[in-house]
Amino acid sequence: MEIERKYLIKEMPENLGQYESKKIEQGYLCTDPVVRIRRSNDKYYMTYKGEGLMAREEYNLPLTKEAYAHMKPKIDGRLIEKTRYLIPLEGELTAELDIFAGDLMPLAIVEVEFPTIDAANAFTPPAWFGDDVTESGRYHNSYLSRAAADTLPPTNTV
Repeated sequence: MEIERKYLIKEMPENLGQYESKKIEQGYLCTDPVVRIRRSNDKYYMTYKGEGLMAREEYNLPLTKEAYAHMKPKIDGRLIEKTRYLIPLEGELTAELDIFAGDLMPLAIVEVEFPTIDAANAFTPPAWFGDDVTESGRYHNSYLSRAAADTLPPTNTV
């Protein structure tokens, strides 16, 4: 079970280079149900995600580089490219700050995963987080992958 909340960014954290980061590209073979392929640095996965906004089933299967390359031309919509920064938070949580590239710039979204729904509901975001967009499916990557440029959701106030 994946339990996460999503936020826009009010203020970019300082010194992003000090944090671990990953170069990610991902595409969607299907968006209902969600079936995604992802390259994260030099690791490759296929993911199935169930229905839901804050909490939903998620299954990750490892792929080889060759299998990923074989499936990549089969994706629907845009290939999403982003840099993910892993920023430690209090309570052993991690903020996953995604800064999008290509035609999704200047969008940046931060996600925080939680062990329980109660923990997610009790979370108080740091001051640099902006609007909570957890309940808006328009900020799911599966939506962003197929949205026309003129229908993309509003970006940050940064």
